Amino acid sequence: MTDPIRISVEEARQKASAGSALLVCAYDDDEKFNNNHLQGAISLKDFRAKLPSLSTEQQIIFYCG
Repeated sequence: MTDPIRISVEEARQKASAGSALLVCAYDDDEKFNNNHLQGAISLKDFRAKLPSLSTEQQIIFYCG
């Protein structure tokens, strides 16, 4: 497995706003997600549910607060 690619906050914001990347809050706990997620982000639980239907071309940005 390769190391993750790190991007700037601004680049993440631009990609998420443009809809070209899926923004995923990496907290597995619902309470932490509810208290710390960024606008437009989905929870790790929701990401896992969507994973089978995501394209291999889909760009995904994980973050934790």
